[in-house]
Amino acid sequence: MTRTSRAVVAAAVLAFGGSLLAQTPVPEIPFDTNTDVIRTPNDIHVGEIAGVGTNSKGQIFVYTRTGHPYATLGDNRTFYRGGSRLFQFDPNGKFVRELGQDVYGFNAAIGLRVDPQDNVWTIDAGANQVVKFDSDGRVALVLGRKPETISVRPGPPPGAPPGGGGRGGPEAGRGGGPGAPPGAAAPAGGGRGGPAGPPGSGTPGSTFSRPTDVAWDGTGNIYIADGIGNTDNRIAKYDKEGRFIRQWGSTGSGPSQFDGVKALAIDAQGNVYAADLGNKRIQVFDGDGAFKSEFANVGTPQALCITRGSTQYLYVSHSGDPDGMEDATIYKVQLDGKVVGKFGSAGKLPKQLGLANSIDCRNENELLVGEMTNWRVQKLTLRAAASR
Repeated sequence: MTRTSRAVVAAAVLAFGGSLLAQTPVPEIPFDTNTDVIRTPNDIHVGEIAGVGTNSKGQIFVYTRTGHPYATLGDNRTFYRGGSRLFQFDPNGKFVRELGQDVYGFNAAIGLRVDPQDNVWTIDAGANQVVKFDSDGRVALVLGRKPETISVRPGPPPGAPPGGGGRGGPEAGRGGGPGAPPGAAAPAGGGRGGPAGPPGSGTPGSTFSRPTDVAWDGTGNIYIADGIGNTDNRIAKYDKEGRFIRQWGSTGSGPSQFDGVKALAIDAQGNVYAADLGNKRIQVFDGDGAFKSEFANVGTPQALCITRGSTQYLYVSHSGDPDGMEDATIYKVQLDGKVVGKFGSAGKLPKQLGLANSIDCRNENELLVGEMTNWRVQKLTLRAAASR
């Protein structure tokens, strides 16, 4: 080896070693746990916990998959319902009541949120619906609808002559024609006459393809993650009455593109944080959908929650495998993307996580975590904040 080549190798070793030294490990945050958070009567059982949340009174709400939906045959449609249930518990975990029995939109629970006015919102990936319950348990708003069992021809684009595109043609509507899986989305703009967007941008309005989360800004505008269906990768924005305002996003890996937009959180300034599942990153937008930043140091994000108070933190649930039983943790992150620490690991024991699909973080150091694989709610209490 020549003197020059030795010098090059030495420089490379020093550079590589320097990069290793610069990579500081994420500190572990010590915490305690309670797995006896909710208690149901003997004849009621919870299943996969899709969503958990608390209201201003400390009451706990759980949206859970309790079995397969059952079918009711109508005049010209088959209605599926009853695959999921919504339960309410008091602050001590005692069962209070069930809400929304036999609601049309309870098929396959995927999320739950409680808004600042104590309304409870359920997100259902089977019904393609987001349902708002008021504080008395009455249905107050429904966004989305179940997929039709037959194809519906999309409306013609503006200016096109009537009668184009025969029934069952390549633009056949929601469901994609014979053999398409239930809930498959039609091409963007189909069925509403709206302008077509880029591939994977979804249908404008409240036509969802397996929505996964809901969030609100300070004025009550509603944001919905519509991004794990066959073609939709978008965030849709509505006013507080449920009227469609705009949407953004499409399928891809660039800025403002998603590979499964799974969860949402909104900070006090109205910035929207989106968990981009397949791209393993968090993207940040303003309230109108303009891209601001991204960070990708939190694994594969499944659930998000932003704390309240003067200094806000983002909690991110990571799952490195589909069941969350081999690689899992929760990250505590500053809003600029700097990781403060992490806690929890994959498994079935206390302090372990099995696909943590929902986080409630009204208190910065006390979290409720809903687990899909372990069929439970854990209360995690952080004992000491990691160095900031």
